[in-house]
Amino acid sequence: MLKSRVGYGVRNYWEVTKPKIWYLLVFTAFASAVIASRISGVDIDVPTWILLLASVTAGSAGANTVSSYIDRDIDAIMERTKHRPIPSKRIDARHALYYGLALIAIALVTSAMINAYALMLMAFGIFDYVIVYSKLLKRRSRSNIVLGGFSGGMPALIGYVAVTTANIEVGVMLAMLVFLWIPMHIWSLALRLREDYRRANVPMLPVVNSVSTSTRVIAATTLLMVAFSIALAYTGYFEYVYIAVAGVMGAIVTVMSIQLLIRPDENKAWRLFKFSSPYLAVLFIAMMVDLLI
Repeated sequence: MLKSRVGYGVRNYWEVTKPKIWYLLVFTAFASAVIASRISGVDIDVPTWILLLASVTAGSAGANTVSSYIDRDIDAIMERTKHRPIPSKRIDARHALYYGLALIAIALVTSAMINAYALMLMAFGIFDYVIVYSKLLKRRSRSNIVLGGFSGGMPALIGYVAVTTANIEVGVMLAMLVFLWIPMHIWSLALRLREDYRRANVPMLPVVNSVSTSTRVIAATTLLMVAFSIALAYTGYFEYVYIAVAGVMGAIVTVMSIQLLIRPDENKAWRLFKFSSPYLAVLFIAMMVDLLI
């Protein structure tokens, strides 16, 4: 009985960190570190790997948990989120807040042990997501996800500077790729859940604009993201493997966004959202493979 209660509690505290979000962010940090190592010729030792993965995991999970505390009233209204640990009362809200703050403290300490750059980027990313996005903009502005999107690129940049600051423009470009990916990812979800966000009075782009306007913006941001991903192939750091993969994946996601633009419906928006996470992961995998071979 005790064992089952402990397991139930662990699952709840795991779930409140929104692992589906931070899995991908941690992967971008890992991939960026591999890319930095191959470009600079700097080997990554085991302690650096441990500190990097621990700091990005704790930082992302902690920021998500504190965000869940801030959004607990919104989450209780929305169908998609009302079963999360805090609104469903599986976790006390104050306990979740303390847990999130503890994870953030761990992230700041471990990133400081990497170097000062990693610490500054970690602090900025957490501030941008928790304060700028969750606290200040999410309920007030349709630009919430744009200005709050800088945090999404920080794990990739942290992964890079954990290894080296040489050729730092590569790390910045990796972070920029994630930043450009976020609007398409979030707005396609918001289009699918438009009524849910409207009921919670969250001014996401598809809530405050018409469907036709929203799909045009999603298509435009998708094209910008794809163009940037292709441009990365011409920086001199990546070659044929990445060019081929970025081209194919870019064509697929472009077609999906155009289909949504021509005939908008919730299913097309959902398919675009579901494809967007593998899309980003595959691009980072292609970069690593390109450099490794």
